[in-house]
Amino acid sequence: MSCAICEVRKEKRFCPAVHGRICPQCCGEQREVTLDCPSDCPYLLQSREHEKPRSSEQFDAESLFLQVEISDQFTYEREHLLMGLSYALAEAARLDRSINDLDLIAALSAMCTSYERLVNSGLHYQQPLTSATQHGIAAHVEEMAKAYREAEQKEMGRSDLRDSDMLKALVFLLRLGHARTSGRPRSRAFIDFLFAQFPEKESSVLTPQEASSRIIVP
Repeated sequence: MSCAICEVRKEKRFCPAVHGRICPQCCGEQREVTLDCPSDCPYLLQSREHEKPRSSEQFDAESLFLQVEISDQFTYEREHLLMGLSYALAEAARLDRSINDLDLIAALSAMCTSYERLVNSGLHYQQPLTSATQHGIAAHVEEMAKAYREAEQKEMGRSDLRDSDMLKALVFLLRLGHARTSGRPRSRAFIDFLFAQFPEKESSVLTPQEASSRIIVP
């Protein structure tokens, strides 16, 4: 039997993306490129185990917002905020299973640009988002930020979350996304990483307000 993709080489493994058997070469070349590989595919999981982490040297300074400094102290003090925004990204991806890593990264990048402009110039100008998918992702993130502020206000009588804190948190997640994704067009490695942090059975019963409260008050 020949490969279901190239129809030349001999098939040697079952591909759940095409519901047929394909050759190892097509599997390696088309994985997360033309194929929507399910997260539990053993060949996808095996490939992730052997992939080297992407380093910052692979990106330009603009894409990683290297001008924004994020200290260890910030990540420690704002750990709950980072968790809350990560939760929002995971929930956006759960509600729309067509979302891939590049969608999350594009939405985060646009939000970083908007917040950087706000912090540096005070201008409330939203960087245009190119798709309804990215709008949905950004809406989830902003909803969580609002819930986080409300939870801070309830617990402490005030909210200390500044726009500069949001900028740093978004840049942190953007860099994390770049590091976790494979970079292939249909990669969901970053999304699967987020799902692992917030299992569906646990997160599905939480509203944004409940999630932010848990995040602020362990």
